Amino acid sequence: MVDPTVPSQGALAEVRWLAGPSATIERVLSLKGGQHAATWRVDTASPARTMVVRQFPADDSAAARETQALQTLDGLGGLAPTLLGSDLAGRWSECPTTLISWLDGEADITPSDPDAWAAQLGRALARVHAAPSDRLSGLPSVYDRSGGSREALAGPAAERIRSSWPQITAFPDVLTHSDYWSGNVVWRDGVLTGIVDWSGAARGPPGFDVGWCRLDLYLLFGERIADAFLDAYEDAIGHPLADVPLWDGWALARSHDGVTSWVPNYAPLGRGDLDERELRWRHAQWTARRLRQM
Repeated sequence: MVDPTVPSQGALAEVRWLAGPSATIERVLSLKGGQHAATWRVDTASPARTMVVRQFPADDSAAARETQALQTLDGLGGLAPTLLGSDLAGRWSECPTTLISWLDGEADITPSDPDAWAAQLGRALARVHAAPSDRLSGLPSVYDRSGGSREALAGPAAERIRSSWPQITAFPDVLTHSDYWSGNVVWRDGVLTGIVDWSGAARGPPGFDVGWCRLDLYLLFGERIADAFLDAYEDAIGHPLADVPLWDGWALARSHDGVTSWVPNYAPLGRGDLDERELRWRHAQWTARRLRQM
């Protein structure tokens, strides 16, 4: 039986093999935030290297998606990790596993300066969306994923989004992360150093990521910080993003049924105040505000 609290022995052996013939495991540290995969930082000695082990449930296709995405991104100019190895067929792991490079930083959703922090999130997303179009051909479309389909809508904003579907799908594709929220970004000394969890990378409209991140920022800090993120994003791309209320509404309709399940994402990162009741209340508040603009 797989122990979800520690990496498999096969994964640790693969880390040692990648590090070098005399490498030993020096430290294994569980990384908090997110629910999709069990993730650890693994440090070796002789030589000193750091890698990340990500283990996925046995019937989960996310490991294969992450493998494909990271091969396609090839580090994205240092903004994404690189793929070091993967086992999707049980060669050395007991469950689907990826080994990726370590991005020097850690998640931070309790910044001392939320405005500057949100601005960095906006500029980083602009870099993602500026990825060359030739990198997109091997990626799926967000509309073919369950989270981006027309059927995956619920709540007060759902009907408005369904009626606007031709408007949404008319936007040109960019590289989308598809789960761009503050817990999937790492920082070092107040500087954004990278973006993690690329298993959902896809082709899609830029508003798919923008609306999702704005929802997260509203849940954390309110509308002013969500707007600070948008201002920085628009400044970085050089023009206003059209139909922002529509993208916000799409994010709200996609998350209506699941927002209360995000408690385990926020609590380990210092936002234990965002319990199910609080998340539902803030989500409803943001929905009402955005519907007045749509």
